[in-house]
Amino acid sequence: MISYYQTEHNKMVKISEFVEGCWVNVISPSAEEIAYLVDRLKLDRDFVRAALDEEESSRIENEDDQTLVLVDIPIMTSEDNNTVLYTTRPLGIIMTETNIITISLQNNPVINDFANGVIRNIQTQLKTRFLLRILLRGATQYLTYLKQIDKITSSLESKLDKSMKNRLLMQLLGLEKSLVYFSTSLKADEITLEKILRGRVIKMYEEDQDLLEDVLIEVKQAIEMSSIYSRTLSSTMDAFSSVINNNLNIVMKILTAVTVLLEIPNMVFSFYGMNIDGGLWLDQFDWAPLLVAGVLTGGAAIILYKARMFK
Repeated sequence: MISYYQTEHNKMVKISEFVEGCWVNVISPSAEEIAYLVDRLKLDRDFVRAALDEEESSRIENEDDQTLVLVDIPIMTSEDNNTVLYTTRPLGIIMTETNIITISLQNNPVINDFANGVIRNIQTQLKTRFLLRILLRGATQYLTYLKQIDKITSSLESKLDKSMKNRLLMQLLGLEKSLVYFSTSLKADEITLEKILRGRVIKMYEEDQDLLEDVLIEVKQAIEMSSIYSRTLSSTMDAFSSVINNNLNIVMKILTAVTVLLEIPNMVFSFYGMNIDGGLWLDQFDWAPLLVAGVLTGGAAIILYKARMFK
């Protein structure tokens, strides 16, 4: 899908066709739309292909009169077991002499905020400023999702104190994976931003440089938060793993004690069921096996209780 937007009276307005100075938003394009981007808009084919490749890492490239800025942006998804998972997807931003084009594989909150007019004071003609505002919004989105991960983790911890369900543990594992994705992508984005900051690829004015420094601060903060939350979540997973093992050991200890107690009457009844010369103690009474089994089982129960086998 290809959409066109232009700033009119300081508002982002969707227009019907391509004009110079507009913003071209491309989301999951078809083969025909890719051909249109390459043949009609004269975009570099490799730039378009890179923006649509999930495995591409963040970087900045310059080819003739076009510049590609490829960054990773956060996405929130849901798996089959209804567990929340955060991941990242590449966002390609191509700057030509007259226009800025964003290319992504799927809808994402960063681009949607610009398209829906949530972000104010955007001028599509000021390509560098628009690029930096997109990067700033992406960094802010990372911080938003990181705070959500922290809240979800706290909620899951309180639930796991009451019930060790596999679904809750899988949710924690999904959040741990999400933090790994965030940390990896943020570090790659940081390198790309530092290259832009040098000013060798994209020409920037003083105000643009200040904005880029703000973006770098946000990214560095997101990297630090991601690292802290990752260590905390890893420690939490280790703690709950220890709790699960401890609970299993307690259950096995109790089952072992119960098995011992159940085995004593079985042994007594087996002895009294044998034909032995001279007979056994009190075998002339029918209740003798019950008495012997009860005394021995009671004694064993007292010994096991003192040994804390039932706790």
